[in-house]
Amino acid sequence: MTLHPSTLHLPAELPWAPRAALAQPIPKQVNWQFETSWASSEAELREAQRLRYTIFVDEMGARLAPFAGTPAGLDADHFDRFCDHLLVRVKELGSDGPGQLVGTYRVLGPEAARRAGGCYSEHEFDLAPLAALRGGAVELGRACVHADWRSGGVILSLWSELGKYMVERGLHTMFGCASIGMGDGGLLARRVWTQLRDSPYLVRPELQIRPLTPLPSGGEETVAASGRAAMLREMPPLIKGYLRCGAKVVGPPSFDRGFNTADLPIMMQLADLPARYSKQFLARR
Repeated sequence: MTLHPSTLHLPAELPWAPRAALAQPIPKQVNWQFETSWASSEAELREAQRLRYTIFVDEMGARLAPFAGTPAGLDADHFDRFCDHLLVRVKELGSDGPGQLVGTYRVLGPEAARRAGGCYSEHEFDLAPLAALRGGAVELGRACVHADWRSGGVILSLWSELGKYMVERGLHTMFGCASIGMGDGGLLARRVWTQLRDSPYLVRPELQIRPLTPLPSGGEETVAASGRAAMLREMPPLIKGYLRCGAKVVGPPSFDRGFNTADLPIMMQLADLPARYSKQFLARR
């Protein structure tokens, strides 16, 4: 479920800056298709890191700490070498070649997390309440989709391949963050949390986690008690999509100063997927 740091970094509603153009954009009037794969070479990993840099730095204005040995123009950190990197490419129907990379997720499984010394999200949250789930859980992170291709097709391609990944490995839980831009001083992020903290979409108290860096104070946001359907209509689209798929919010958002985002922790357990999504995402290939 991020765009950006770790966990579900499922792209949430963000105040996207002007679009950074693809090197050779594909005209929308042609027939195109999406293809998913997992990075299998250093070159493909670099390609994913370059797309991440384009979106997080050039588009969103993130201030990323340099990582030793990484060339300029790439977003990289300690966790990349432990993760599996999911790629989505787009190309004209019937054309040869791999197509252009337009979306990526990185996936940190339980064994990989042990080798890495933990999860990325432990930089932002105290994950102790989730200890019992960690053996069957993956952390999704650095999720991003190029601005020209933020469509249902790319997201569906990502989630379909993630479902296959989970089923094949006998895993049951995905967790991560939905990032909300802080360009408005945190107004939207605080309003979203105010809507969710007393809703059925918050996990039970014993699973709730604590942010290590809470959002800057900005006063309480008032939200009309207008019912669950109205609340969902007001949610950022991607967060709304996660909740409709059965995801739960795991606690208050954490403030990521480098990315200038509020990172809302979200968890999805495959057993909670509604039947229509379970059939689509978890069918064995």
